[in-house]
Amino acid sequence: MSKNREIPPMHPASAVDFLPLAQLRDVQFTRLKFIVQRAYDNVALFRKRMNERKLKPGDLRTMEDIVKLPFTVKTDLRDTYPYGMAASPLQEIVRFHASSGTTGKPIVVAYTKEDLDDWTRAMVRSFAACGVHSGDIVQNAYGYGLFTGGLGAHYGAEALGASVIPISGGNTDRQIMILKDFGVTVICCTPSYFLHLIERAAELGMDIKEMPLSIGVFGAEPWTENMRERIEAGSGIKAYDIYGLSEIVGPGVAMECTHQAGPHIFEDMFYPEIIDSKTLEPLSDGTEGELVLTTLCKRAMPMIRYRTRDITSLEPARCACGRTLRRIRRIGRRSDDMLIIRGVNLFPSQIEAALLKVEGTLPHYQIIVDRQKGLDTLEVQVEVTNEALSDTVGGLEQLQKQLARSIEGITGLRPALKLVAPRTIQRSEGKARRVIDKRIL
Repeated sequence: MSKNREIPPMHPASAVDFLPLAQLRDVQFTRLKFIVQRAYDNVALFRKRMNERKLKPGDLRTMEDIVKLPFTVKTDLRDTYPYGMAASPLQEIVRFHASSGTTGKPIVVAYTKEDLDDWTRAMVRSFAACGVHSGDIVQNAYGYGLFTGGLGAHYGAEALGASVIPISGGNTDRQIMILKDFGVTVICCTPSYFLHLIERAAELGMDIKEMPLSIGVFGAEPWTENMRERIEAGSGIKAYDIYGLSEIVGPGVAMECTHQAGPHIFEDMFYPEIIDSKTLEPLSDGTEGELVLTTLCKRAMPMIRYRTRDITSLEPARCACGRTLRRIRRIGRRSDDMLIIRGVNLFPSQIEAALLKVEGTLPHYQIIVDRQKGLDTLEVQVEVTNEALSDTVGGLEQLQKQLARSIEGITGLRPALKLVAPRTIQRSEGKARRVIDKRIL
């Protein structure tokens, strides 16, 4: 049972969340024209692609014309490292962030003072949407530094009027001590790390359910509805999904409201589209596809039609909260984290959903892919409860069969299953490492 909490009055910064649709569309189109002109004037790559299409910024007549604009992809940021996508001179850029890059070079993002102010406003709206208010004590366990999560959440919570503990990630025992001693009411971190905090608190003889903590703002990695249920049952809090990515701004692109019906995109700042990943054609609301985002306010490094690779859909129905902002369905997978095992497409989130359907499992697992004698092999290691491990051999075999059937029912594959004791799989203080692919592809 979640801890009771009164919903506070709406923060003034959140009023834009309820704009009449016609007014919202006017705001979007006015900002789109400005940002496209800025990118065309200052970003050589964007200007080249526009010219190849024989397009000028003035050719945009309505918001629907956005589909005429070229896409931006992550490799564009790598290929122009570090400043090639900047639309502002260096003397106007007041901060850089970066995400890790697989080629040795990070993805660099830049901000003007106005960009940081806009980001803070987006985070204020994010926290307000899920019921955080002035007077709350926020333990911010997202990483500080080049990662956008820590500072993004920090400035938003402070601007809202909350008290912020900038603890950053790691040092789990200290995290739990602070949670208890400071009377923390809100925590920000990855969902997998919070599960680790629940476990470790129990080992230390503490129950998070007995603490004042009532809200968790969780993001930076895909997670399922089953994981939300595990978190809420194990801690007594309400768990909310926040969405963002460094290339766009950081956290605060979208946030769930108290109805927990999917994150609302702050459409006046980040315009969403859904496309078919193969044909690149736009898809209608309610249809699953790849999320594409255009920054409508970002001055230092505008992103035009950025392909996020996140798979979701835009919900067509109005949320019960009354916000006019559309929602995205919870993002459980990416088009580029798909594994192909013996010709079958597999996403880690499918494995998680299958495992958590079976009683006796814990929400910690690892997928190990290898290749032996030219054939792909798939092993799933999953932690099970001590009660399950102490069961009879027949009981363990039955649990293993249940898990295999559950995975096969969702994925069509029957992996090798390895049941392991609690805390066997290494914990992460940031994003959980779910897949180990040993193949040389």
